[in-house]
Amino acid sequence: MSPSPHAEWTALLQVLEERRTVAFASGGAERVAREHRYNRSTARERILKLVDAGTFLEIGTFVTTPTEEGSLLASTYVCGICEIDGRQVAVGAEDYCVEGGGTGVHLPRYKGGWGGFIEEFALGYRLPLVMLINGVGGSVILQDRIGYPELQSANSTFPMFDLMEKVPVLAAVLGPTAGSSAARAHISHFSVMTKDNGCLFAGGPPVVKQALGLDIDKFALGGADIHTRTSGLIDNQVENEDAALQAVRRMLSYLPDHVGERSAISAQWSANEQDDLLAIVPPSARRTYDVHALIRCIVDVDSFFEISPDYGRSLRTGMARIEGHTVGVLASDNRFLAGSLDVSSSLKQAKFVELCDRFHIPIAYFVDVPGFLVGPKAEEAGVLKFGAMALRAIQQAAVPVYTVQVRRSYGLGGVATGSANPMSIRLCWPSASWGDMPIEGGVEAAFRGELDSVPPEAREALKQELTKRFEAQTSVWRAMENFAAEEMIDPRDTRRFLARLLKLAYRRPISGPAA
Repeated sequence: MSPSPHAEWTALLQVLEERRTVAFASGGAERVAREHRYNRSTARERILKLVDAGTFLEIGTFVTTPTEEGSLLASTYVCGICEIDGRQVAVGAEDYCVEGGGTGVHLPRYKGGWGGFIEEFALGYRLPLVMLINGVGGSVILQDRIGYPELQSANSTFPMFDLMEKVPVLAAVLGPTAGSSAARAHISHFSVMTKDNGCLFAGGPPVVKQALGLDIDKFALGGADIHTRTSGLIDNQVENEDAALQAVRRMLSYLPDHVGERSAISAQWSANEQDDLLAIVPPSARRTYDVHALIRCIVDVDSFFEISPDYGRSLRTGMARIEGHTVGVLASDNRFLAGSLDVSSSLKQAKFVELCDRFHIPIAYFVDVPGFLVGPKAEEAGVLKFGAMALRAIQQAAVPVYTVQVRRSYGLGGVATGSANPMSIRLCWPSASWGDMPIEGGVEAAFRGELDSVPPEAREALKQELTKRFEAQTSVWRAMENFAAEEMIDPRDTRRFLARLLKLAYRRPISGPAA
């Protein structure tokens, strides 16, 4: 028979449970009900929907938030460790029900959200970090509890940027978000935002009204469309909270736990019919095709997860698997800007390549690019400045880049689609064409004087003659004969080649900065 507990435990445990009741009440029944009316959940509810059942181990449960009348109120931030698909993960969530989820400036040490305990914990244990964001950033009410104004330049950002170098950091914006919380969403490797409730800004409508005298709706100021299509601050948008949490789970599945490991290899996969490629892609560069269909055909069935689909649409980026091996996918999309790299697609490429390089994920680049976008607006936007960032990222990547030359590759835009890394390789389809510039434009530039000197009725004939001459001289087969590219392949063999190369990459020891 077990010994009887000491009587003194009764009172102590009663206080513990009373305190736990306060913590689990969030901002109180009225505020919780209000959030539910907006189809938003409390911080704990979101965490429990995200993680494997029964695995959330909360830390800092009994932290409180000051109130005017001195009563106990739950913390503005909920955090702890959990499992997602059986993997150990650190998680933190702002609780909008409690003072708008404002950063805990009244605490001697933040729990998380802008540095703080859970982020230091994730760094120390090398755990992926998931942030569920829905907060106002700073709060004058909480600031008042300190008793003096903080000098913002004195605030530490540790370990936010250190985390980015060591472990996957994923963010979901699930409701109104401002200030430091808004900035924190972008300091991540992947971010997703809900269309129904997500909105994000440096300063919300009241701040804009005070500063600029402008009345503006919160979604018009910083809704999902703004930040996934125009600013590029957020990667993906989804309809609602449940879809956002599912996107976080899926993205995490492609990433390793930290930089000292490789992504897990899936034992379960199936392949598509490769003959379909010949129907998907027309050899003529004058005809468009569905690049998503090309990607889905080559990678494992249902494995492609697109990142930033609404931003920089002339370039597609995302994670996929080939024979169970994670691969980062880039692909020119000839349906937008004819596949040219502009400012947004260049920034998108640079960020995505850096993500793959950080976590040792090989890259497959399906290329059909006429070059960088040209024209006065492109020049005013600084297309070459940002294009150089895309070029630098891929040329300096330590991971192999498997360039699949589908059709065109011209000028500096073509340079930005491959890597001089000795593990990289170029696989060319018979439909490929490349050079300093397309032949027709090159003939116009090089022979303008000669073309302008002949009668108008003879100009086109001379142009065709010159074009045919240079087409013969610039045949890609001449390049293949001189080993200017490694291999010419039947498009239907692309998956087979990439699978073999990925297996080689995954058996290679990890090198680089210590984990």
